[in-house]
Amino acid sequence: MFAVHLVSFYFSKLQEDQIKKVDRFLYAMRLSDEQLRDISKRFRAEMEKGLSEESNATAAVKMLPTHVRTTPDGSEKGEFLALDLGGSKFKVLQVKVSEHGKRKVQMESETYDIPKEVLNGRGTELFDHVAESLKDFMQKNSINQKKKPLGVTFSFPCAQSKLNEGVLLSWSKNYRARGVQGTNVVQSLKQAISRVKDVDVDVLALVNDTVGAMMTCGYDDHRCEVGVIVGTGTNACYMEELRHIDLVEGDEGRMCINTEWGAFGDDGVLDDYITDFDREIDAASSNAGKQLFEKMVSGMYMGELVRLILLKMAKMGLLFGGVVSDGLRSKGKIQIKHICQMEQYKDGLRNTKDILTDLGLAPSADDCVAVQQVCTIVSFRSANLCAAALAAILTRIRENRKLKSLRTTVGVDGTVYRTHPQFPKRLHKVVRRLVPDCHVRFMLSESGSSKGAAMVTAVAQRLMSQRQEIDDTLALFRLEPQQLEQVRDRMRVELERGLRRDDHNTACVKMLPSYVYRTPDGSETGKYLALDLGGTNFRVLVVKIRTGMSKAVRMYNKIYAIPQEIMQGTGEELFDHIVQCISDFLDYMGMKNTRLPLGFTFSFPCRQAGIDKGTLVSWTKGFKATNCEGNDVVDMLREAIKRRNEFDLDIVAVVNDTVGTMMTCAYEDPKCEIGLIAGTGSNVCYMEEMRNVETAEGDEGKMCVNTEWGGFGDNGCMEDIRNKYDREVDEGSLNNGKQRFEKMTSGMYLGEIVRQILTDLTHRGLLFRGRITEPLKTRGIFETKFLSQIESDRLALLQVRCILQQLGLDDSTCDDSIIVKEVCGAVSRRAAQICGAGMAAVVDKIRENRGLEHLEVTVGVDGTLYKLHPHFSRILKDTVRELAPKCDVEFTLSEDGSGKGAALITAVAKSSCGET
Repeated sequence: MFAVHLVSFYFSKLQEDQIKKVDRFLYAMRLSDEQLRDISKRFRAEMEKGLSEESNATAAVKMLPTHVRTTPDGSEKGEFLALDLGGSKFKVLQVKVSEHGKRKVQMESETYDIPKEVLNGRGTELFDHVAESLKDFMQKNSINQKKKPLGVTFSFPCAQSKLNEGVLLSWSKNYRARGVQGTNVVQSLKQAISRVKDVDVDVLALVNDTVGAMMTCGYDDHRCEVGVIVGTGTNACYMEELRHIDLVEGDEGRMCINTEWGAFGDDGVLDDYITDFDREIDAASSNAGKQLFEKMVSGMYMGELVRLILLKMAKMGLLFGGVVSDGLRSKGKIQIKHICQMEQYKDGLRNTKDILTDLGLAPSADDCVAVQQVCTIVSFRSANLCAAALAAILTRIRENRKLKSLRTTVGVDGTVYRTHPQFPKRLHKVVRRLVPDCHVRFMLSESGSSKGAAMVTAVAQRLMSQRQEIDDTLALFRLEPQQLEQVRDRMRVELERGLRRDDHNTACVKMLPSYVYRTPDGSETGKYLALDLGGTNFRVLVVKIRTGMSKAVRMYNKIYAIPQEIMQGTGEELFDHIVQCISDFLDYMGMKNTRLPLGFTFSFPCRQAGIDKGTLVSWTKGFKATNCEGNDVVDMLREAIKRRNEFDLDIVAVVNDTVGTMMTCAYEDPKCEIGLIAGTGSNVCYMEEMRNVETAEGDEGKMCVNTEWGGFGDNGCMEDIRNKYDREVDEGSLNNGKQRFEKMTSGMYLGEIVRQILTDLTHRGLLFRGRITEPLKTRGIFETKFLSQIESDRLALLQVRCILQQLGLDDSTCDDSIIVKEVCGAVSRRAAQICGAGMAAVVDKIRENRGLEHLEVTVGVDGTLYKLHPHFSRILKDTVRELAPKCDVEFTLSEDGSGKGAALITAVAKSSCGET
């Protein structure tokens, strides 16, 4: 027993000595983690060069755009043809993809030889051979479908300007066909297909084998966004943010980049890591000075690298007793398959002896151990280098998305990865060590180069089909110039009807007299009290107006909450609460004994019989206080003040926020005669000639008319503009059939229109992988503020996804974000356009009222939609300019129209009455 242990110890010691000997000899190939991180950092810099338009021409790592913009989402279906061209043989396949939870892919294929004379002949002969083989396959399999979708795997470097175009940059492997380099290979294939006749295919995609590997794995794992090939050659691809790809127009979404990382180091950045053996390999190759990284990593060169090392060690007397055989001197005698056999766990040493013997050597046990260690160091270096470059890609993806940790899948293919007994484990281990903040799953690609082309084609067809459906949906919101002209003209008709006494009661645009007869002229002065009621908060203000050289308006205010039980209680309780708030404010300001003129901004529909008389037509915004509708709100406020019996107020005016907005801007700009609210609600007021206001007495001068244009369309005049989503929003509202224009233009409803569209698209499988979440079912969850955020030009798609995640849409993809952004844009654009069309009707009416050829006027604007949405104001202005070319319209933002405006109206009213 002791003897057995002694022999075992001796053999272990022998192995250890041989391993150390090889380690010392090949120390330059043994890379530390620090060195690998340095290589990774250098590769990151090379990626940046390749992506930049300025440095791409001289970059070694070309970072070629593939025009593959998304990975499979599982909804792909149909039958596709695929060609796989990249070796001495090529393959034709029929791939059947089924969906609806089956996620099944069936393939039928046939391999065709490419004669050597064809590989080295004219390009037309090569493509004719491919086309004839395709025709043969289709006839054998009875494929006669019209325009059968075809994807091509073309494993040579190509510059692509489209998914179905590719200009060959250079041949590699054993291809030498003339007249192809610098031409579009897809066009050459199409021409060949037309020459053979009776082949009806539609070439939708051209991809390389790396992209194919990623797409094949992406069908089974949605997280797969990286593809790696480690076989005869080596390469990687990944999904890059489009905004970083200078060579492609656009910055929305992602695109797969074919790194062509085999050329890493061609510009000298790896010179300090390249050994004399690597230089010898390169010098003897057919492309000296090129693909240096590939020559250190791939299976094509690994065996030859081992042979050169063994030859050198033998010549130095370190192996085989200094004997060198003819086999060892012969190039290509050791291949990657031999390395795989020699590194097998159990039979490795025996295989090593057999392989060396076949080379005409008589290896000792020591030699076999040493040779096995040489293979290990060479293959381990390959895995290390591959891991360092892959770590750079993974880090870039993580940083692109501003994530602390990344969870992703890498699709891998290639004979080295598939057949080497240790390579996958080594690669995985080193990658995880280099990027601990990236949780990586490695997935072996099945038939990646062939099936991948079909998957890219399936995705391309799905996207084309989906794109058409989405375009058809959004077309419902696109308005042609003549449609906008119709909106303008119809609005003009309704403005006229609302002003006429005979038509007023049936008019949908009510054109309510405000009894404000002029705008401020700058002479207003004094101290005023203002009340602002329009939502769940109530505001009390003191406004001081000064005139003369130091013309200014100063405001002091306090905000009070209105509890829900008060909003939905009795009218008496509501107005008592308002008066209590006023009392508190007057105490706070020390003004309890001062009787100030008061302006009351009451932002609910009222019918006015005078500037201080306003009968509530109906509550909105969640208010339901009883015994108010049909009653004069000013009288109700006065009664509440009497009940309190603490102070007295001079209630001069009751106004809405639209009129207040106009008055506030008019104080600074005498040309301001129009007020616009584009926020939660939508409304317009303007100064109308008294002779046209038949619902108020008098013909002289002007009066501000509150159009209440939100009701435009309630009589059916907008039915050709409204669509099914508008009707769904209307039917789900509290006031079905009313305020139809407001429901197409205001912030309260735009988000709900978007939600209806998103829900419909999801039902149709065009969004969120067809999964309807509970939040998406919830009415009102998509607030209009999200439209403003999502449409911001500064907001990256990653941030759009964050907003969608806040809404419970955790599985949203980059493509989903793009579609959501398009939907938001279509809805908000239409809102701004029809708002602009309505405004064009108003300004043209003012111009014609005054018999002017040209009108210069200012619109005072308030509202969150106008203020916060990134594009609403621009589109609104553009539309007014196009539809009212004889009017020069300026838009000015209002500052606190509901507070300051109420005080100014009060001041104008007091001065009109001759009071100070």
